[in-house]
Amino acid sequence: MKAAVLTLALAATSLLAVAQSKTTALASAAPVPSAASDAFTTLMAATIAEQSAAATPADVQANLAKLERAVAAAPTAWEPRYYQARGYLKLGFASQPDDRQDKRFDQAQAALDAAKKLPGADVAELLVLQAYIYQGRIMVSPMTRGMVYAGRVAEALNQAKALAPNNPRVYLLLGNNAFHTPSMFGGGPDKAKPLYEKAKGLFATFRPANALSPTWGEKMNDAMLAQCPADIAATK
Repeated sequence: MKAAVLTLALAATSLLAVAQSKTTALASAAPVPSAASDAFTTLMAATIAEQSAAATPADVQANLAKLERAVAAAPTAWEPRYYQARGYLKLGFASQPDDRQDKRFDQAQAALDAAKKLPGADVAELLVLQAYIYQGRIMVSPMTRGMVYAGRVAEALNQAKALAPNNPRVYLLLGNNAFHTPSMFGGGPDKAKPLYEKAKGLFATFRPANALSPTWGEKMNDAMLAQCPADIAATK
């Protein structure tokens, strides 16, 4: 399981894709101050693109500083907190398995918890990112945390799927969960492959609700799907 979980760290460096739209009930909320909504959207969209392109921890740190300013400018908007969580998550996966790595996941959790309290938040997307943080916790210590956090990952993703059955990131992370679960416990690449294929189809047809909708996961999904055949063959 340890070797399999380490693969997640490699996959996690490519946080890119297409996003799920907000639910009808949540879409009516207005998280961005109306007087500055156009400027906020423009700046946030650029900051999100910059985060996706960030290639080094220093790049991510600089991006997080911009997001902190976005939080101050629009304290009722959930998106800056969401992308803060994503940034700290990215730093966590790029760190070595030590206390610093857990601290990054703590920071990601704190930002996500703040996003959960704000109006108009896309609950399904928050649940997906929550599941991803749990997968990071597993990576820190697979042998001691796998049994606890794997169940939490599955629970969060099943809730997200119920809210947004066409969100491709749900199936991507369900695929990761299956891929990194030993076959003796019902996982393995053969179980993950159909989930990655489902995600691929959804990524091909899904369109984000707006410029600030989460847009990560497609390249990661393609990489994991390409890895499945060789791993399946190795288990035979």
